[in-house]
Amino acid sequence: MPVEIAIVVPLYNEAENVAPLVDELVRVFTAETRPWEIVLVDDGSKDRTWPVILEAQARQPRVHGLRHTQNRGQSAAVWTGLSRTTAPLLCTLDGDLQNDPSELPRMLAMLNELDFVSGHRVDRQDSTLRQISSRIARVARKLALQADFADTGCALRAFKRECLQGLFPFNGLHRFLPILVAGGGFRCREVPVKHRPRVAGVSKYGVWNRLGRGIYDLIGVGWFQRRRIAMVTVADSREASP
Repeated sequence: MPVEIAIVVPLYNEAENVAPLVDELVRVFTAETRPWEIVLVDDGSKDRTWPVILEAQARQPRVHGLRHTQNRGQSAAVWTGLSRTTAPLLCTLDGDLQNDPSELPRMLAMLNELDFVSGHRVDRQDSTLRQISSRIARVARKLALQADFADTGCALRAFKRECLQGLFPFNGLHRFLPILVAGGGFRCREVPVKHRPRVAGVSKYGVWNRLGRGIYDLIGVGWFQRRRIAMVTVADSREASP
């Protein structure tokens, strides 16, 4: 049967977290009656992430493994996963086990009335420095883009495929996706979600490797938002009643 829900997970050097994440997702979606799949995207890991993905795929038919031969970044991995599935309903979350998969069924249910649901980590289990940098980034986004999302860095999301219309892949897309989707006229909402401490592996992001890139991305996204063509209602004479 055609897959209706795809859960896309980007992974980079997360070998220890792959099996526990797959097991948890399977438990969470056990009651889901619609066909679903887990799309694991290895972004050119240097550890055993890819072999572990293959092991998970062998024991769990719902797992679909994809691999970048070179490290291209989180946005590229997310885009690869989204583009290699045809599911009309899409979910994303990080592969470090800090996002709680049990939030996803609730977020999917909200798509009956919304187009895009994004998580907001209300009790972040990150360092104080990272939390401060996130607050600064929120202020910068609000000033530069006139869009106030509390936590665009939260990877826990559920949305309809049509939200991707008019978007294109770029390095940093995953951090601006809610803003870009809302700017396209889709119905978006942030919801509070649980956040967990990392128990295995190490974070790939720090303050400094995000600061310069974030400023650069703000300029580009701001230009795109100002120049994009808004969705309009079109009357088609061939569809008019005779």
